[in-house]
Amino acid sequence: MNNLKDKVIIVTGGTSGMGAASSLLFAELGAKVVAVSIQREEGVTLAEQIQKNGGEGRFIYADVSDEESVKRMVSETVDTYGHIDGVYCNAGVWGKGLVTDFDDRIWNKVMGVNVKGALWLAKHTIPVMEKNESGGVFLTTTSVAAQIAFPAHALYCASKAALEALVRSLAVDHPGKIRSVGISPGTIETPMLAETCEGWDRPVEELYEEVAKKIPVRRLGQPEDIARTAAFLLSDAAAYINGTIIVLDGGTGPLPPW
Repeated sequence: MNNLKDKVIIVTGGTSGMGAASSLLFAELGAKVVAVSIQREEGVTLAEQIQKNGGEGRFIYADVSDEESVKRMVSETVDTYGHIDGVYCNAGVWGKGLVTDFDDRIWNKVMGVNVKGALWLAKHTIPVMEKNESGGVFLTTTSVAAQIAFPAHALYCASKAALEALVRSLAVDHPGKIRSVGISPGTIETPMLAETCEGWDRPVEELYEEVAKKIPVRRLGQPEDIARTAAFLLSDAAAYINGTIIVLDGGTGPLPPW
């Protein structure tokens, strides 16, 4: 069902966590993967792993918050493969703080990557995909933070809500050519999740165990859970899914507030 054979797919934030798992799976399913991030060492290692597994993939260094960097990455991808079939807009950062702590530094960090980065990526990849006879897919990682108020994460939550609005807008603005879809992860065991646990007076493993007990499926999500859904949404099997967001939270959304 999730056949990605010969599809050229860009994965931003593609060298860590959900992005790395997705890059590896897409290549396993036959895609030509371009993993993009600012992690050079991890990127080289990932590309080598893809090739060792018999897949086709490469790493391109790019900072999604910088338009020129995104333009160069897209141009290099097209020069190499001739076209782009799908984009997984997955690069993201988090920033903790109340609105009363707000300043330009936190704005530039969180909104610069999470929102401006998605806009730059859409700006420069959509015209390329629109040239394809079958168009293309623009997939975005949002978050349950778009609907749930994470304490002391006002700007992060706002950035993810903005991405959900972007998913819908792209579907409406590029009909017949671009399918725009999103994945909204809940608690996924990634390096970013581990970062959010820094400063607690308890071991990360203990915190994870406690959280897992509250999730109806009784475990944290894994990067591979996201990757499998991403592969489906980027495949032709999902051809009628457009302008919507798939929630992957293990069932926490319906929980009562007590």
